[in-house]
Amino acid sequence: MANQSIEHPPLKLLVTGGAGFIGSNFIHYWLAQYPQDSIVNLDLLTYAGNLANLTSVESLPNYQFIQGDICDPMVVDSAMTDVDIVVHFAAESHVDRSIMDPDTFLKTNVLGTHTLLQSGLKHNIKRFHHISTDEVFGTLELGRHDQFSETTAYDPRSPYSASKAGSDHLVRAYGETYGLPYSITNCSNNYGEYQFPEKLIALTITNLIEGKKAPVYGDGLQVRDWLYVKDHCRAIELVLLKGQDMTTYVVGGLTQDVSNLEVVKQIVKLMGLDESSIEYVTDRPGHDRCYSVNWSKIKNELGWQSSVNLEEGLKKTVDWYRAHPEWWQPLKEKNQVYFTKQYAGGIQE
Repeated sequence: MANQSIEHPPLKLLVTGGAGFIGSNFIHYWLAQYPQDSIVNLDLLTYAGNLANLTSVESLPNYQFIQGDICDPMVVDSAMTDVDIVVHFAAESHVDRSIMDPDTFLKTNVLGTHTLLQSGLKHNIKRFHHISTDEVFGTLELGRHDQFSETTAYDPRSPYSASKAGSDHLVRAYGETYGLPYSITNCSNNYGEYQFPEKLIALTITNLIEGKKAPVYGDGLQVRDWLYVKDHCRAIELVLLKGQDMTTYVVGGLTQDVSNLEVVKQIVKLMGLDESSIEYVTDRPGHDRCYSVNWSKIKNELGWQSSVNLEEGLKKTVDWYRAHPEWWQPLKEKNQVYFTKQYAGGIQE
């Protein structure tokens, strides 16, 4: 799975949101690839942050954890000391929660990013890398062959995607106005180990393990691109060490469109069940119908492509959740009030 390491002088990275799903996978990946580098992990430990994701690295001398808010300038300035590169994962990221509580998304995703940019400028960092989403581009019409790319106009349609669009604009503005070196990756839907079990794939797998139904919104024909989280980490690695400053890359994992219903059906089949395990639930407000991404730029310029197809990635993910009930069961129990209120049992994205 690992790339061949890319030679570079020792670096100190500040990873925000490193106790979350993608952030923790990135920390594992980077420290395994580059033991000469050091990482500071700044995370507030909200509901989706979990230090259990990082038990295997917590005692390493080149790893440091700081519990703190990216909106707090004093905390951020302290964490930014002697940092070369910021890798900014920290964000509220669940669309359903953004519909219920948009204030938190605007505060964390916009104001938090602004606080980090101010500090990065002050500390003269070498690169501010911002993790964004394909959802900032809006939605596509089902059945057409349009795709999102680096030149697609922004058209966010939920409080979550609007807050991420705002943070993307701030990052670029700091590059243009102040000369802060930056890069941005707009990634598609990630999946894999350590994903909080409110998202479609993690929820489907854990519900089926528990003997519950796999919920599907509406008709289930919404199309998403799916990116295995370890492949995303490899993409970020290449952007950081080989990509140019002031550059954006779209990162996706698929070469053909797949509906949410088809993803759920694949998981059901992988787990040896039948389609009676699927339950259709009321669709959410303003649910985007189609995301499809053209990731040819990162492939052509940096040589990146996904290492697994969807079926292989789903099998790896199913195997991980089956092997780690001690990780996800407490999370579902702790958040059961939310699941019941929002979905009468569970969903997604």
